[in-house]
Amino acid sequence: MAEKVLVTGGAGYIGSHTVLELLEAGYLPVVIDNFHNAFRGGGSLPESLRRVQELTGRSVEFEEVDILDQGALQRLFKKHSFMAVIHFAGLKAVGESVQKPLDYYRVNLTGTIQLLEIMKAHGVKNLVFSSSATVYGNPQYLPLDEAHPTGGCTNPYGKSKFFIEEMIRDLCQADKTWNAVLLRYFNPTGAHASG
Repeated sequence: MAEKVLVTGGAGYIGSHTVLELLEAGYLPVVIDNFHNAFRGGGSLPESLRRVQELTGRSVEFEEVDILDQGALQRLFKKHSFMAVIHFAGLKAVGESVQKPLDYYRVNLTGTIQLLEIMKAHGVKNLVFSSSATVYGNPQYLPLDEAHPTGGCTNPYGKSKFFIEEMIRDLCQADKTWNAVLLRYFNPTGAHASG
């Protein structure tokens, strides 16, 4: 039986393309999104995931869930046996984060803490976190590499991603059974036929 992977924020650009790849690799993605950063479209399925279904010929399980809704997350984890979580959910605009810092800390940090607690409670300890190159702050040298120092963030969005990276590192240090990967994007674009 195929393994289930929870994809938070999976109706957005990066998330939906990841869902497509998961389906093609034989996994069963379960997608949640609250449509803050994604287009809802008509029907029961977001437009991006409808296109994924057309491209793969496979159905996508989707639930409209906000990452801050702890009760909905609990129900989701009780309903499914996930082997991993790919966490894209969160607010993502650098400029907006300067205008609304508390929103970014509330959604990105609190939402991630709740997700990690629920994962831990259900024994799901495989995580891919969608971070950002903003954790590097102003580059000390170019080209950047993974050895470049982090933490010199210049905006609340970058700080929220940096803090989450640190939380995940601390969690993995405290419990060696966790497996986590941190992905730091610059400006994600792509050339997939789906757009």
